[in-house]
Order: sequence, then C-alpha cells, then structure tokens
Amino acid sequence: MPAPAFKSSFLCTIVERGGYQDCTDAEALDALLGKEIVTSYIGFDCTAPSLHIGSLVQIMTLRRLQQSGHKPIVVMGGGTTKVGDPSGKDESRQLLSPEQIESNKKSILRIFERFLKFGDGPTDAVMVDNADWLDKLEYIPFLRDIGRHFTINKMLTMDSVKLRLDRDQSLSFLEFNYMILQAYDFLELYRRYGCRLQCGGSDQWGNIVNGIDLGRRVSAAELFGLTSPLMTTASGAKMGKTAAGAVWLNAEQLSPYDYWQYWRNTEDADVGRFLKLFTDLPPDEIARLEALKGSEINETKKVLATEATALAHGRLAAEQAAETARRTFEEGALDARLPTFEIARARLEGIAVTALAHQAGLTSSASEARRHIEGGGLRLNDAPVKDVRATIAASDISSNGVIKLSLGKKKHILVKPV
Repeated sequence: MPAPAFKSSFLCTIVERGGYQDCTDAEALDALLGKEIVTSYIGFDCTAPSLHIGSLVQIMTLRRLQQSGHKPIVVMGGGTTKVGDPSGKDESRQLLSPEQIESNKKSILRIFERFLKFGDGPTDAVMVDNADWLDKLEYIPFLRDIGRHFTINKMLTMDSVKLRLDRDQSLSFLEFNYMILQAYDFLELYRRYGCRLQCGGSDQWGNIVNGIDLGRRVSAAELFGLTSPLMTTASGAKMGKTAAGAVWLNAEQLSPYDYWQYWRNTEDADVGRFLKLFTDLPPDEIARLEALKGSEINETKKVLATEATALAHGRLAAEQAAETARRTFEEGALDARLPTFEIARARLEGIAVTALAHQAGLTSSASEARRHIEGGGLRLNDAPVKDVRATIAASDISSNGVIKLSLGKKKHILVKPV
C-alpha cells in the first residue's frame, strides 16, 4: 500500500527516501510536525561495544528528523539492556554486568556524534540513559501505578512473545517485562522532555503502541509512533551480516576500509535504495546515478561506499578507503592502509594458512578457509594457495615486512609479524 501524501518536511523526506513503514496517526502527526518543533526518540540497547548497520536506518531517521528542524533524543538502554529485548530473538540474551553495559555505552556514544549535532539548542540532539529512571523504580509502586495498565491477555498476543511460545522456547519473566519498561520510557521522556514521537523498526510496532497507550492512560498525552521497514538485501539476506561477521559502525570493530568495501559490494538491485536511505545525496543526483547501467553501476557503488563511509567515519577516512581500493584493485599495488593483523613472528612461522586466515578475520573459520582454497579463492601474496595443508614460511614475508592474504578479488588483509 502506498504511503500517504504528507506536507511536513520530515515525513515527506522519510517517504521519499524509503524509510516509512507505518504511523499511528499519520494525519495528526503530519499537522503537528508542520506547526512546532517535535521531539522524537529512538532507543538503543548496549549489548555490544558498537552498533552495526542493522541500526543504521534508525540512526538516519534521527538525522532526517534533525535536518527537518526537529529535536532527536538518543536513548541509551543502560536500564533495558539489563533485561534484554525479546523482539526477534529465539532465545534469551546473555546477561551483561553493569560494568560491561557501561563500557559498551561509552563506546557507542561516539557513533552518534558523526550523524547528529548535539548541544543545548532547540533542535540539538540530546543523549539520555534510561537507567537514570529505570534503576530507581520501586517494584511495588511500579506494579501498582504502571503494571495495572497492561493485561496479560494483550501481552501474550505480542509478536515478540508469540514467536517464542509458538516454538516452545522459554521466555523468562525478566524478558516478559521488557515491553512494560519500554512503554514506561516513552511516558518518562514525555514528562521530562515533552517527547511526542517514538520511531523504530517495524518489529517495534507493538512496543511503541504500548507506550502511546500508557501515555494516554497516565498523563492524557497525545503521543505518536513511526516505524521504518526492516532491512533486507534484494536477495533476502538480513542487513548487517556477512560471512565474516557483523558490519560494525565503530572503527575499532571494523575498519573504515572494510566498511567501504561492504557498501562497494552492494547488490545491483539495492544501489538506488541504499543511496536514498544511507547517504545525504540529493534526490536528483541519486536519480542520475540510478539510471547508470552495465559496468557504470560499479561507479555508482563507489559513490555509495564513499558517501556512506563519510557519514560513519568522516570524509577523510572515506576518501582514503576509496583510494586504497583503487590502488589495490586497479593498480595491483600493496597499500599500507589495507587492514592489518599483527601476530608474533614466532607464532607466524609454521602456522597453517587456514588458521592464519581465520585468526586474521579473513574467514569465519579455518574450515571456511579450506573450502576457499579448494575453490581457488584464497591467495597468499597474490598467488593462489593450492594446498589446504600449506603453512607460512619466513620467505613468505615480503620486502615490505608483511604478508598479503586475499579472499577473492575484493577482500585483503596485511599480516604483520611483530
């Protein structure tokens, strides 16, 4: 079903760029956005030291909101991470210690500084931690004042609950409370910041609606919810996952070069869609790039890779990644800016090539490396590795003091003995 026609800049932009899935009261929200600065939030739990690109649609939603003259709130889930969101999960998350959660939170904070402008101005973004209010709740008063607005009947119909129960997988009472805590977040943000809008992926629809209903019941507040589509590639794969692992947004977890390469390897059918969602290029320029066919589409992919990387890591890092790729693929040069894996020289000599490929992060396992060798896809210093039992010798270290391992034509890493 086509998205409604809107008048407000934010909703028009979200629709035009493919980030609109559903809205609780689209007409009323459109009118509100047109007459005042609207404060909106999205929550991000602190389950790892970095977010990955599965969160990028939501980050870009906050960016579009601010670009349209409204105020974004980034809610770090220091409190809800202690519970774990069951949405889309087949089993309970591993519980993290408070120290792990705090460390993850500090690491994630840096991501948002690339995408949003923070400060004290009317449309400047703010970052808050829901532990500030959730950690202080008293159990009996919370059950009496908030829990009475939720029925078990309705909670059992939530997709996050039904999925686990239908598969006869356990759902802890701890996780069962997550939807109440998220709803309470919305109420608390309305009270503290006048927040009227919660955004999220379409899998969060039920949680968002719960928060809207709670705000109406407790504070007679008119709140709104907006969701974006869950992202998959044209081939149906989930965004943010590769054979080598997650596509992280922090440089410590994934280098800007590897991040650039991820976007460069986008499927042809996804290029236009990703340009709209994940770059700030104007629509007319995207239309021109979308129209390129044949081998020219590779140039469009390079534009996508550079623009997406510039947002996440800065323009300089993006241009350096693009130049490293050009030198590596077009000139066959050994660029020192390729990702580097350091290993003790004593461990390097005699190690199996399959084990080194795995340890360096080129493959997800040694057995995967063996399969690539058998298929002719793994190279050592640009020469195909022909024996699955091959080991590293001192003579493999180049005059530059490194070993170049390659998987296919587009994935390379320098192994540096130390």
